[in-house]
Amino acid sequence: MTFKVTGARSRFSSSFEVLVPPGFDVGAHVHTRSEELFYVLEGELDVLAFEPQARTPDRWQGWRSPTGEQVARATPGTVILVPPGCPHAFANPTDVPARMFFQSSPPPDHERYFEELLTILSADGPVDHSAIAALRRRYDIEQLTPLRHDQPARRR
Repeated sequence: MTFKVTGARSRFSSSFEVLVPPGFDVGAHVHTRSEELFYVLEGELDVLAFEPQARTPDRWQGWRSPTGEQVARATPGTVILVPPGCPHAFANPTDVPARMFFQSSPPPDHERYFEELLTILSADGPVDHSAIAALRRRYDIEQLTPLRHDQPARRR
């Protein structure tokens, strides 16, 4: 993740460039205050941005909305706007990295969240999942399905 515009420069949004490795799944989650925008620059991502008929706790890839919306494959040039309160997720199911531009409003919540998450993940020993859960609560992130980083099967 590369910070492009932070709350130190903008009252309206934080902007990032994000490299999404193969097999990474951010997990479905929701924010009550934040609005987000995703713009795919390279690669492909599976994306979710709707309220499903049912929020299943394990995987979001099979979710459908009451009106028939389903998870979509985003390719370069795809824009996804996520209003506050809307469940959303992205995952890279391919074997090549994807790159996206990501914007979050209002700042600086997301930039502080990512800085603190990196500190937790960089600590010696096993990952402190309770610290991550507390961090998410502090930064308006209700995690609905787990974050995962599984290596995808190689194409033959």
